[in-house]
Amino acid sequence: MVLTPSTMLSLATPAPDFQLPDAVSGEMISRDRFLGKKALLIAFICRHCPFVKHIQEQLSSLGKDYADSGLGIVAISANDAATHPEDAPEKLKEMAETLGFNFPFCYDETQAVAKAYTAACTPDFFLFDSQHQLVYRGQLDDSRPGNQIPVTGKDLRDAIDRALNNLPPITEQKPSIGCNIKWKPGNEPDYFKS
Repeated sequence: MVLTPSTMLSLATPAPDFQLPDAVSGEMISRDRFLGKKALLIAFICRHCPFVKHIQEQLSSLGKDYADSGLGIVAISANDAATHPEDAPEKLKEMAETLGFNFPFCYDETQAVAKAYTAACTPDFFLFDSQHQLVYRGQLDDSRPGNQIPVTGKDLRDAIDRALNNLPPITEQKPSIGCNIKWKPGNEPDYFKS
């Protein structure tokens, strides 16, 4: 495990388009499926990462709490399933069903979508407004495995509430920290190489 922070993509960056299969339904999910939503949350997560396991119940709650709010949510796993079989699509489906995710959980086999979003770690959150312009990127909250801070989703929920109410983005945004995305050999993006 390599402890990795978010890249902190520039605010106002347009959401890259994508076409990815939902690991649960098999349906192809795209960015434009969420046109007309007040906000769109893209969450790069996986199954095996202890940082994701630490917050996974909060992710499920977040989906339920905002189900009727105008927020679209897509979770994406881009980890190499050859080296991390716990992150293969069938395992992602199990995770989504066990946790009761009410949003798509897609598998980015080529890792092209993770690269387009400059995703670096799991979890890594990107929140876009109704025009698909980036308004938040960073942590769920200050909780980490072992630091005894309760998982509340405070930072991300605040950003979502602001986006849903057409308020300007919060100015202080802290990077998410987690396991690095498990890139396929030779597929590491330039922003990941040290």
